[in-house]
Amino acid sequence: MPLILIGFILFVAAGDQVLPGALGTASIQTRTAMNSFFNNLFSWRPKTQPYERTEKQLREVEQRK
Repeated sequence: MPLILIGFILFVAAGDQVLPGALGTASIQTRTAMNSFFNNLFSWRPKTQPYERTEKQLREVEQRK
């Protein structure tokens, strides 16, 4: 089991540089999908928009000019 895990990590980390053709492309796609998954998993988005009131006031002032 540890050898499979190490092989997978190497495939994702450097597969596009070492492996030819379709395998290199698969490595890039796997890395991109994993990056996207972890970014969405751990990204924090505020529940409110803290600058919404200020931006609204600025738009109103600019429209008055």
